[in-house]
Amino acid sequence: MSEAKINGIQQVGIGVKDANEAWSWYRKAFKMDVPIFQDSAEAKLMTRYTAGKVEKRHAILALNMQGGGGFEIWQYTSKIPMASDPRPSWKDLGILAVKMRCRDIEATYEHLEKVGAKMLQRPMSNPVGIKHIYVEDPYGNLFEIEENGSWFNKNKDFTGGVSGVTIGVNSIDAALPIYQSHLQHPQKMMDESAVWEDFNCFEFGDKPFRRVILKGDEVASGAFGKLFCQTTVELIETDQPNRKPIFQGRNWGDLGFIHVCFDVSNMSAMKQNLAHSGIELTVDSESQFDMGSAAGRFSYLEDPDGTLVEMVETFKIPIMEKWGWFLDLTKRDPRKNLPNYIVKLLSLNRVKS
Repeated sequence: MSEAKINGIQQVGIGVKDANEAWSWYRKAFKMDVPIFQDSAEAKLMTRYTAGKVEKRHAILALNMQGGGGFEIWQYTSKIPMASDPRPSWKDLGILAVKMRCRDIEATYEHLEKVGAKMLQRPMSNPVGIKHIYVEDPYGNLFEIEENGSWFNKNKDFTGGVSGVTIGVNSIDAALPIYQSHLQHPQKMMDESAVWEDFNCFEFGDKPFRRVILKGDEVASGAFGKLFCQTTVELIETDQPNRKPIFQGRNWGDLGFIHVCFDVSNMSAMKQNLAHSGIELTVDSESQFDMGSAAGRFSYLEDPDGTLVEMVETFKIPIMEKWGWFLDLTKRDPRKNLPNYIVKLLSLNRVKS
């Protein structure tokens, strides 16, 4: 099989009613203040997940320059986005929480409380000894803030970017080949079944769950591997009845966590390797996609429960768009990290809260 490489979690898609309002809050709460693109267009390739209709949308991809994945803040402009009814529960299937990195959990708790996050618990340790908390944003999306030792650049901000995701699955054993092998999070930090103290803040959190935490490479490859930092994927499984996919009856882009997106080098090889394992891409832009000032190739696959996983191979990004300054990634070794000083130039686009 051909070589393909996952370079980290690039971003998590978040469907909201008002992208600019949500981004303002995410800048205050999580310092997601460096935009990679802001683009309004038709989602022509996504009709498989938009009831056969081409929908219009506005999207903002923003990063925290301390390190970690970003947010793709996504708003329909051609229809009113639907909320899940009832709202997702901890026993459901799909992306249930987005993990965010911090250095000091107590200080971050106070900061998030001040900016209006809903605090679901006091700081405590998870089963592998990492101090963390669960909080909700003003739109009902769940975030897990965890102390983390993997950073690109350190400043005085309370949080970095995305450090991982928690995904509800019917069968961890069925999901592992995708997340552990193809999406290259090989290291198992834990695999245990129990009633977990740190889940007690959730409905159904007092029931037994099997819990597997997977970790990616300590130093990721690819142009922006250092910026994305080390990431984790947590899979949770329970025998509680009436579990449902969180996007059941709704479209891609409706309210909530839409997808988790992995940065990939050599998409053609990735497609070939997935097909060898009987996994087909459900969407593939093939030659390239254009998100205003950024370009590349994107694809989607579904895990065994229909959770959407996006993969992006980036060809071009803006360093300073108003000066016509773009970075062409097709002319360099895709395995090598960019020099830190070039990555840090992205901060020239920072938007203040």
